[in-house]
Amino acid sequence: MTAVDSPEKILFASTTQAFLQKEAPLRYVRELHAAGASFDPAWWRRAAELGWTGLLVPEELGGGSVSDSGVADLAMVAEQLGKTVAPGPLYPVSVVLAGLVDCADSQAHVATIESLMSGQTVASWAVSEPGRGWAPQEPSVTATPTDSGYRIDGTKDRVEAGAQSAVLLVVARSDRSADEVRQFLVPTDAAGVRVVAQQSIDLVKHYARVHFDGVVVEPSAAVGSAAETAALINRESQIAQVLQCAEVVGILQTVFDFTVRWALDRYTFGRPLASYQALKHRFADMKMWLEACRATTAAAVSEVAARSAGAGLSASIAKSYVGEVAGQIVQGCVQMHGGIGVTWEHDLHLYLRRVALYRSMFGTPEEHNLRVYEAEKASRRA
Repeated sequence: MTAVDSPEKILFASTTQAFLQKEAPLRYVRELHAAGASFDPAWWRRAAELGWTGLLVPEELGGGSVSDSGVADLAMVAEQLGKTVAPGPLYPVSVVLAGLVDCADSQAHVATIESLMSGQTVASWAVSEPGRGWAPQEPSVTATPTDSGYRIDGTKDRVEAGAQSAVLLVVARSDRSADEVRQFLVPTDAAGVRVVAQQSIDLVKHYARVHFDGVVVEPSAAVGSAAETAALINRESQIAQVLQCAEVVGILQTVFDFTVRWALDRYTFGRPLASYQALKHRFADMKMWLEACRATTAAAVSEVAARSAGAGLSASIAKSYVGEVAGQIVQGCVQMHGGIGVTWEHDLHLYLRRVALYRSMFGTPEEHNLRVYEAEKASRRA
C-alpha cells in the first residue's frame, strides 16, 4: 500500500487480509493437509464473492478492478495469500480468465467466464509437459482437425488443481504444422481424459498429470485464432509469473518479520540474540534481498499491467531474481531459529515448501536467466 492508494483499494486490501486471517490461517492449511485436501470449494466461492476472480475481466463481461489496474489488484491479493500460504486455485483460474477475455472471440466463452468468476467452476492452464523445461510455445500435445472439431492427443504435466478442475485450457500444436500453436478448453470429464495426481512438496498445492487420448472437442473449444495464440500464451505466462513472485514477496516479508521478533525475544548469555553483530549483518543482507525482490516484482507487475513491449523481459527478471534468492532468505531464517526451525510443529517449513515449489514453476531461475541474456544480446545487435 502507498500514500496514493484510493480508499476503495485500501478497503479491498484490508477486506482480503481480514478474510485470509479468519478463513485461511496456518492452522487451516495444516487441517487441509491432514484431510488430504487442496481447498474447500465452498471456501473458494466465498473468495470469489470478494471479487478476486473478476479483477482481470472487463466490466462488459461482468468483472472489474478496484483500481485502474486489475493486474496490480490481483498481485496485491497474491501477496496477501503469501502471508498465510493460503490454499485455493487463484493462479490457474486467473490465467485461464486472462486468456479467455483477451482473445477476439471472448463472447463465445461468456458462460465459462461467468462460471469461473462466480467460483462455481475451477479451471487450470495445461501448459507444462513431462520431462521438458519451460517452453509454453513448443508443445508436443497435438490438436488434429476432424469433421466434428479437433482431436487432442498427448500428456500435460504439473497442472495445478488438475483433479479439482472442471475444464482445462490446453496448449497444443497443430498436426499440420509444428509452428501453429492453439489453445482449447477441454472438459476434464470428456472421453479420453485421464487425470493422475502428482505429489507436491507443498502441503495444499495439488498438481496432476493429464493424459489426452483421442479427446474430441468441438470447434467452439478453440480459444483465439492461430494468429493471436502466441500473444495469448505470452500474456498468460506473464500473469502466472508475476502473481507467483508477488506471493513470494508476501511470504518473505512474513518470515523475515517473525524471525526478527524471534531474535529480539530470544536471549543468550543475557543478551538478545539480535544484538550480536554477526546476526545483524545477516539480517541486513536478508532485508536488502527482500526489498530487491519487492522492487523487481513491482516493476514486473507494472510492465505486465501496462502491456508494455518489455513485459516479458521484466517478468523473467523478477522470476529469476525472486526464484534465486527467496530460498536463501527463508533458509537463513530457518538457521536463525536454530533447532526449532526444522521441526514439523514450527510454521517455517510451510513457507519454505511454497517457495521451493514456486522456484521451478513457470520457468526456473536458470531458464529465465537465459531469456534475459538472449533479450540483452538481441538488443545489442539491434
